[in-house]
Amino acid sequence: MRQILRVGGADRVEFLQGLVTNDVTRAPVWTALLTAQGKYLADFLIVPEGDSLLIDVDARLAGDLVRRLSMYKLRSAVELTETGLKVSRGTGEAPAGAIVDPRHPALGWRLYGETDSDDGIDWDAIRVTHTIPKSLVELIPNETFILEAGFERLHGVDFRKGCYVGQEVTARMKHKTELRKGLVTVAVDGEVPVGTPILMADGREAGTLFTQSGGRGIAHLRFDRIGEGLTAGGMAVLAADGQVQADP
Repeated sequence: MRQILRVGGADRVEFLQGLVTNDVTRAPVWTALLTAQGKYLADFLIVPEGDSLLIDVDARLAGDLVRRLSMYKLRSAVELTETGLKVSRGTGEAPAGAIVDPRHPALGWRLYGETDSDDGIDWDAIRVTHTIPKSLVELIPNETFILEAGFERLHGVDFRKGCYVGQEVTARMKHKTELRKGLVTVAVDGEVPVGTPILMADGREAGTLFTQSGGRGIAHLRFDRIGEGLTAGGMAVLAADGQVQADP
């Protein structure tokens, strides 16, 4: 379930621009709020609506997000309110007023209004196919680093926009280090609970298996432990060609 917040006031763009990972001036965008240590707290879409901005966030994260934004507001000319808006989604022809999901074309469109609906699409299957993380599943507050979760590939971070909370750590991971682990799509010979550890043949842990659909899943893996012999809950973990493939 999603909750839609409204950010109004003359300072709304400048306020959010100094906090989140993406360039608010290019909204609609997908973005995140991080800790000062660069760890994920919440991800959401920012969507223009007249002289306001809408924040489209997982309802379970909304309360903490409002609290944190309010803490940063200080004397800014910003008004943060809840709305009764709902989200409709689809992958067919977009209705008037809809936005294209900025993460990936396969996610289709989103429309904000009085009703919520979709066209019966298996959204988990789309996410697994394209390695798209979900709030509170692959994206874990105070644990996930957004570059390991594919935020650059999915247009969720802008390295040219200037400072934001957690920017220094994120930029260092981008420019001064090589990612050693991250999300990949794998084939799974069965179904196991979300969060099941992925083990190497010698019993060492290689990562964690999350969302699964149609014999495939999203896994967080150490790249130096990708190879044959991986299992999750006793089920083989591999790609269609016999090897796990990291998402480019």
